[in-house]
Amino acid sequence: MPDTAVSRLSRRSVMSSLSAVALAGVVLAGCGTSTSSSTPQGDPNAPLEVWTRSQDSSAKVYTRIFDTFTQKTGIKVDYKAVYTDFDKQIQQRATAKNLPDAVVTDTGSLGVYTQQGLVPEIDRTSIAGSGDVTDRAWGNAQTSDGKYHAIPWSSQAMVTLIRKDWREKLGKPVPTTWDQLADLAKAFTTQDPDGDGKADTYGMLAPATTDRGYTYWWASSYIWQGGGDVLANAGTGKFTVGVDSPDTVSSVEWLRGLFCDSKVMNPNALTLSTNDAHPLFETGKVGIYMTGPYLFSRFDKSLGKDKYEVIPAPKGPRGDTVLGEGDDLYLMAGSKNPAGQKKLAEFMLSAETQKMGMTVQSGETPVVRLPVNKTVDVKDVLKDDRWATTAQVYATSGRPFPGVPNFQPFRQQTSESLSKIFACGTDTRTELTKLAGNLKKELTNQGIAQ
Repeated sequence: MPDTAVSRLSRRSVMSSLSAVALAGVVLAGCGTSTSSSTPQGDPNAPLEVWTRSQDSSAKVYTRIFDTFTQKTGIKVDYKAVYTDFDKQIQQRATAKNLPDAVVTDTGSLGVYTQQGLVPEIDRTSIAGSGDVTDRAWGNAQTSDGKYHAIPWSSQAMVTLIRKDWREKLGKPVPTTWDQLADLAKAFTTQDPDGDGKADTYGMLAPATTDRGYTYWWASSYIWQGGGDVLANAGTGKFTVGVDSPDTVSSVEWLRGLFCDSKVMNPNALTLSTNDAHPLFETGKVGIYMTGPYLFSRFDKSLGKDKYEVIPAPKGPRGDTVLGEGDDLYLMAGSKNPAGQKKLAEFMLSAETQKMGMTVQSGETPVVRLPVNKTVDVKDVLKDDRWATTAQVYATSGRPFPGVPNFQPFRQQTSESLSKIFACGTDTRTELTKLAGNLKKELTNQGIAQ
């Protein structure tokens, strides 16, 4: 979830807020918009209120994009970049039955927004330029029933960033396996890689707060690499629980060892958000960071391009799978200008706009990491082998979270269990067995249990 807010809401407050807006969502959906050509067009002159989950570094890029949209279409955009309490503010607007016209946020919101009735169904064939978008990107906008409820905007895959100068100083190879990765992390923790004579560095950086389920967001790639998973697809829209499988248990045990045995993780990992994690890498506190490619421009400026390297994930026992996700454009229900919403969607999918989102100035963060428009080649646009590496990882090793109606409850509960395990006070197998029982109940609640 790149350059995006990590909500400060607890799970309890999130769930109570979701309940509060459920009825409002249904009402909004009842009078909602659609991209179908037969839908009433409303007021084509009404301005569009557009929110993005962004900090200043990416808001500058979005401002240029929306200014260009206004110049081309004459439709005014009231743009708001929201970082703190993004989800809470959306829920408050839903309760008031006054949603923004469009929202750009991560694909993890798709199930929640759809269940709440905050977004209408999208007819992808009615969107000009939709044929230029990869089927895989459209998959990030598709709900478990095969329907579309969002517009693809950006994709990305997790890559591993390593302090190259530290690694070379200690005479370590570029890691290609879990064993080599763990060995490098231990060396960064114990062998004074920055040469200041102090034991003040750590091997691996994890933004593993339970807020919004980030613990599992970070750990998922490693669990998959070990052959584990939270859910297993049983086909025909049904799922079984896999979080207590032998491969999942062994993968989580390996991660637990990094926290509790070798102690190579940053000490405050379990309360750390992504925004708070980034400075620990760029200021020389931690030497290995699995994250998204959106940070290249920031770290190039703050740390120096020559100080770190970008590599695919070192292979675990079952491969090198990593989280491959992205951001969607959500056309929210109840808009006064559905025709304007559609024009915005078509503009955002265009090659021109995708390139605008990729190319940034100093101090800015790209808002399109990997383009969803297949006519745009990331290497041709950015001329940076690191982005080519990211594109290759996404193509060969990236995978999304399971396509259940609403994955957030699974992600949140898994994060809370993992946090207990990584805090070194809970037996792994016992905790995952307990979690499995809870996830089975959630599968039943969502009507997708095998």
